[in-house]
Amino acid sequence: MRTNSLIKLLICLGAIVALFVIFIRPLAHSIRQGLDLQGGTHVVLQAEDTEIAQVNEDAMQRVVSIMERRINELGLTEPIIQREGERRVIIELPGIKDPDKAIETIGKTAMLEFKDEEGNTLLTGTDLKDAQAAMNQQNGQCVVNLEFSDEGAQKFADATLENVGRQIAILLDGEILTNPVVREPILGGKAEISGQRDLEEAQHLAVLLRSGALPVKVNIIETRTVGPSLGQDSKDKSEFAFVVGIAAVLVFMLLFYRLPGFIADISLMAYTLMLLGVLKGLDATLTLPGVAGIILSIGMAVDANVLIFEHFKEEFRLGKSIRLSMDAGFKRAFTTIFDSNITTIIAAGVLFLFGTGTIRGFAITLGLGVLLSMLTAVSLTQFMLKLLVNAKLFESPSAYGADSFVLFDVAADRKAVK
Repeated sequence: MRTNSLIKLLICLGAIVALFVIFIRPLAHSIRQGLDLQGGTHVVLQAEDTEIAQVNEDAMQRVVSIMERRINELGLTEPIIQREGERRVIIELPGIKDPDKAIETIGKTAMLEFKDEEGNTLLTGTDLKDAQAAMNQQNGQCVVNLEFSDEGAQKFADATLENVGRQIAILLDGEILTNPVVREPILGGKAEISGQRDLEEAQHLAVLLRSGALPVKVNIIETRTVGPSLGQDSKDKSEFAFVVGIAAVLVFMLLFYRLPGFIADISLMAYTLMLLGVLKGLDATLTLPGVAGIILSIGMAVDANVLIFEHFKEEFRLGKSIRLSMDAGFKRAFTTIFDSNITTIIAAGVLFLFGTGTIRGFAITLGLGVLLSMLTAVSLTQFMLKLLVNAKLFESPSAYGADSFVLFDVAADRKAVK
């Protein structure tokens, strides 16, 4: 039994340490990073009432949906788009190279109109089926090829038939993009917008037209740019804080609790891997408040082990063996650990429900961290400690920290309650 316990313990310890060394850095760097960690642009849009359209819940939902389509088609990585209040939309664009171009694109109303020389609207963007940027093979110009829906194709055919020899202007948000002369009726349901300076400009216009016009007027009321250097500085500081926090906890547990502290340190490695793995699996975006939530949850994970080991010391001082003291320590500490963690999870849930943006990120990392800390402190640590005791390699009380001072007197507290 001693040999089997020792082999299982060594396998368990070796596997956790090896996985931690191999995967901790790739896993940490694979998690999406927020604006404050890698730099980018923060934009706040506000919808306004006009004579044509009023702001309501349906209009705001459509604004968010259109913004998502525009930003995704622009190829911007890991955007964050969310409602704030009744009329505002917050957009965060981490790591973009040309913030002015992105802001200009996402802020356009994108109302496409075809008008005759008298100013009558013949077609609108709602009649479009598709819009794609391309190079005109004849003159090498960058253009946007339009394809109309069945109804739009019929409207366009009628419009060109009635305006042969006259101009039909194509306008975007009231500004003329091109004003060509109709030389012959166009019956194929396709048209071409020319005059784009380069292919990138044509692609941006195509994105606007494909995503559709915003249902209400929106104004950009705030823009804030976080430079890459500032984001990298925040990232470096958060990594430093994380490393220092982990190292301090590992040393503390080892000095005060010796072998149980060593086991708790190994469990903490497993806990950190599990937490980062879950965040990666959820495709979470890690921000500075999220890093703070992780560090706080690490402290709570250690707090659970401290409660267990202090109860173990107290039981040993009452004359019990190491095995019975350890079992009693886990049993007596469980209720306290469970109660304290449940209250923290409730607090994290409240922050998630009523908070916004980075506050919700903090709540998610804290809540997940607390749940996983219960799993590692109560299950994994207990499993490895039982293997250690059964192996009987170290039977001296000092090896288990039982001869060191007690941080709090459990027996005295129990007598005071009575």
